[in-house]
Amino acid sequence: MEQIKRVTLIGLGAMGVFFAPKLDACLEKGNFRVLAGGARRERLKSAGVTVNGVNHHFTVVAPEQEGDPADLIIMAVKDMGLDQAILDIKNQVGPSTQILCVMNGIDSEERVAAVYGWERVLYSYMRISIVMQDGAANFNPEAGKVHFGEEKNFELTERVEKIRQLFEHCGIKYGIDEDMKRGMWFKYMCNIGENMTCAMFGVPFGAFQISEHANAIRYKAMGEVIKIANRLGIDLSQDDIDRQEHTIMNLPFINKPSTLQDLENGRKTEIEMFAGKVVRLGAELGIDTPVNWLYYHGIKLLEEKNSLMFQKKEI
Repeated sequence: MEQIKRVTLIGLGAMGVFFAPKLDACLEKGNFRVLAGGARRERLKSAGVTVNGVNHHFTVVAPEQEGDPADLIIMAVKDMGLDQAILDIKNQVGPSTQILCVMNGIDSEERVAAVYGWERVLYSYMRISIVMQDGAANFNPEAGKVHFGEEKNFELTERVEKIRQLFEHCGIKYGIDEDMKRGMWFKYMCNIGENMTCAMFGVPFGAFQISEHANAIRYKAMGEVIKIANRLGIDLSQDDIDRQEHTIMNLPFINKPSTLQDLENGRKTEIEMFAGKVVRLGAELGIDTPVNWLYYHGIKLLEEKNSLMFQKKEI
């Protein structure tokens, strides 16, 4: 079994920085590269990226660059950038390339596989809290992990084993779920309850450690996701909400989820992938989703506020 020697990362943000320093340190020089074009490419080449107080300058390649395809592509972009990223990785895809799309949603793998085929795409998701501020990332690399694998992993296929060996070699914490779809939906349910509540009301994760009101809203939102998941054949239950309590109670009190960070920094959010997706699925399946409906329109309203839509215009 050949080892993975060349890895390309697209998306050097709050998820990409989990991988980049360790892959760059353990692979041969030039075999880890970040894919970026235009002004972002120039910015990464000149300023680099700071991770836990250390500034890194990784090898950066442009999407149009041909030759030398990757053995593994890690896609860590925002939902609104996925369609472009799928196009951008084209020249990085070779005969044996595998792709991990470590995004927060529940359908990114299907979107990538529609272009490159399921023989190249594995399921993946991440469980980690990373704070990005002014282009610098701070997090505990030992407090989270990437989960990946085939849809079912009772026995490891060769392509899963190759990635497992890479992560072992590079010291990247990982998990291989027996049922990856269930794991992805569990993470999605947690994101809906925690990410959306914090963003809507401007509170950190610590709110769930001390506020019965924050938790009341969180539980209702997660319950809506469970109803949809069950209708789609995904076995989530109250037990899954209960087992998340240990995690939420041990997150750093002041840490903020990605959607709140986006709002506070005036960026567009992934609301369509989160509450928007829940509302659309609920409508298709005949399941009421009032909490997610409020999340969706409320966070859209906050985006409009950030765009200065409501500033009084001069007459």
